[in-house]
Amino acid sequence: MKKMQGFTLIELMIVVAIIGILAAVAIPAYTDYLRRSKVSEAVNLLGGLKTPAEEYMATKGTTQVPMISSIGGKTRGKYTSIVSNLGATDGNGYYAIMIDQNISSTADKNAVSLTYETQGKIWTCQAVVLPTGSSAIAGEYLPSSCK
Repeated sequence: MKKMQGFTLIELMIVVAIIGILAAVAIPAYTDYLRRSKVSEAVNLLGGLKTPAEEYMATKGTTQVPMISSIGGKTRGKYTSIVSNLGATDGNGYYAIMIDQNISSTADKNAVSLTYETQGKIWTCQAVVLPTGSSAIAGEYLPSSCK
C-alpha cells in the first residue's frame, strides 16, 4: 500500500486560523507603532531647535524665541508638513503639523508644540490645537517627554 504524504485539510485550516488570529493582533499594534514614530519625528524636529534658539536668545539678550530662518532650523520632514513659530497669541515657541491625518480622532491636521517659558527657561512639549484649524495629537502617540 502506498503512503500519502502531506497535510490534511483540517491541519491547513488550523494553520490559516492561527495566522489570522496573529494578524488580527499584530496589525493594530503595528499601526500604533507607525503613528508613534511619525509623531516622534515632529518632536525631534522641534527638539533640534532648542539649543540654537537658546544660543540666539543669549547672544541677542532677548527672551523671545527667534524665527526658524534666523537659526537655520529644519522646517519639514518626511511625516511633518511644516515646522514654524507659534503666533503671538499661541505662545513663545514653535509648532509642527503632521502630514498623516490619522494621528488623532479627527480628520484635521495634527499639531504638536514646543513652548519656551521665560521665567524658568523651560521648554514644554505638548499636543496643541492651533487657530489655523489643527487638532491635538492623541495622547497615546506622544513620546514620554511630551506627556
